[in-house]
Amino acid sequence: MLRAVVQQVVARHLILDLAHSSQQVARDVLEITNIPLVVSHTGIHGHCRTKRNFPDELMQKIAATGGVIGMGYWLEVTCDDTPKGIAAAIKAAIATVGEDHVSLGSDFDGSVNTTFDTSELAAITSELLEAGVTETQIRKLMGENMLRVLRARLN
Repeated sequence: MLRAVVQQVVARHLILDLAHSSQQVARDVLEITNIPLVVSHTGIHGHCRTKRNFPDELMQKIAATGGVIGMGYWLEVTCDDTPKGIAAAIKAAIATVGEDHVSLGSDFDGSVNTTFDTSELAAITSELLEAGVTETQIRKLMGENMLRVLRARLN
């Protein structure tokens, strides 16, 4: 069944998001396809050791597809949901999977609690700059990386 679903996603040029998948499903998908994969809202296990975050080696394999890891803004995936804590999680993601594979992944859909809303996104940018993340890296994670995947898949 999984193989058939993945084949349909590939054939229809859709985005394959592993955000609510198990580690085993993610590994199986990696065996089935080589399209750029997305984990739209999550964290980096090496930075925040919770069961919600995939192991770093699995995130690296997902990134190696040309995909993107969207960093969430809530406590369970960042271990510190302040703008400074989220910036630290993003910096850890860059160190783990590379600057070309990190994106914002807020999860502002209402199912998790965040300490700020989109009107305060500049606070993350400020904290990223304070943490030494370059403007080029910030542009990539603020949208360029995700746009690259969207353009590659939704052609």
